[in-house]
Amino acid sequence: YKLSVSPEMDIMEYCKKEWRGNTPAAKRMRKGYEAVAQKFASIRRIRGDNYCAFRATLFQALSQATQLPPWLQSEDFTMLPENLLSKYDWIKQWQLRQKPGKRMGKISDEIKEYLILLRKKWKNISDIKSPLEKQEACDKLFKNEEEEYSLYEALKFLMLNTAIELYNADKSGRRVPVFSWLLFARDTSSNPCQLMHNHLNHIGHSGGLEQVEMFLLAYALQYTIQVYRLYKYSTDEFITLYPNDPEEDWPVVTLITEDDRHYNIPVRMCQETML
Repeated sequence: YKLSVSPEMDIMEYCKKEWRGNTPAAKRMRKGYEAVAQKFASIRRIRGDNYCAFRATLFQALSQATQLPPWLQSEDFTMLPENLLSKYDWIKQWQLRQKPGKRMGKISDEIKEYLILLRKKWKNISDIKSPLEKQEACDKLFKNEEEEYSLYEALKFLMLNTAIELYNADKSGRRVPVFSWLLFARDTSSNPCQLMHNHLNHIGHSGGLEQVEMFLLAYALQYTIQVYRLYKYSTDEFITLYPNDPEEDWPVVTLITEDDRHYNIPVRMCQETML
């Protein structure tokens, strides 16, 4: 059985273990890890299936949650599946994890359950005052495979909803973030229906999140996702923000990647960084 989020390990210990050689790539990675180690003391490895971007982002968001985000508080939040289905018949082809071919009538109820679970878990964890207990609650949640994957289904559906909102805003002449144009400029996702068929339905099955979809995830959660991209060390893309012009009141979560495919998380901010 694989742990979803491994226990903490000293960042530089981890780096020495992973990057021993003297190749240019290994040297760059070591420099990158040294830079991260100036801000964070430890690293936690994230289980490497195609959900790792979701897992790393959600784990970090819940670990530091002190309240329910406004979008999770809204009355009609759990009505999303019904509301979207009443307008867009093609959502019936939404692919539930390990339940391919399930009819969307039922899927609407299932996604509603996932959204309710997301709200409940977020509320429970954000209500915990003690940092240690909060961490324990997060660890426990990410050991429960059934619940964990249900939360990722909820995130995927929220990404679809956000994509539909952005697409409609652009079509009606309102301003949208640049990444939204890039998202719908791809041959494989020129509209939300294609995005669902060719991308969202495959996340977790045959692929992870592409870069432009990291922006979409950030918008869906209304979080800034800050990523140390270690292979970009010494370029201006070393620390990348999704979105790159974040709203000031969005909380920030921090991830680490060596290749833009797999994500781990840095933990324990160094004291001087916090002050």
